[in-house]
Formats: sequence, structure tokens, C-alpha cells
Amino acid sequence: MAQSQGWVTRYFKAFCKGFFVAVPVAVTFLDRVACVARVEGASMQPSLNPGGSQSSDVVLLNHWKVRNFEVQRGDIVSLVSPKNPEQKIIKRVIALEGDIVKDGGKQERM
Repeated sequence: MAQSQGWVTRYFKAFCKGFFVAVPVAVTFLDRVACVARVEGASMQPSLNPGGSQSSDVVLLNHWKVRNFEVQRGDIVSLVSPKNPEQKIIKRVIALEGDIVKDGGKQERM
């Protein structure tokens, strides 16, 4: 009986050590390097969610490129919705700083 308690104690200590190392590493990775996000809805079709609103795609969001301002035309970015701060939206970059964007005859400088 003493041997089984020693095994349980060693297992529990090993689990705690691994847990208290893995959790901060995982949180730091997800916050600073990259994270996974689910894309729902039809706004990014046909690139994402080609099956319609019933399905959802999963994307890997690269935090390093945005942090270093390495965003290019065609990249897909995630940002906080200006209408609802609780919601994140995913959009495709169509213009960069200094580009002229035409929208229905109007021109705006980015």
C-alpha cells in the first residue's frame, strides 16, 4: 500500500510541475506568437467558408507579422469590431498606407 501511495505522489508532483510550466508557455505563445480562430459567416467567401454559413473554417493568426507591421495586400487580418468591441472580425487587406482606394466613383487616400 505504501508503494502505491508513493507512485501517486510522484505522479501528482510530476503533473503539477508540467502543468505550471506548460500553462504559462501556452498562454505566452497564444498571446505573442500565434493563435487559432474560427471564421463563421459568409463575408469571406469564397476563400473561407465556401460551404455557406452552416460551416466554419479555422485560421492561424500570426501575431508577429502584425506586430512588426509586415502586413501586405491580400493578407487576412483579425481586429476588434468598431461596432461591437466584444466581437472580433476578420477582413482581407486591400490597400496599404498611401494607396488610393476607389469606391463607387469616390476616391479616398489611405
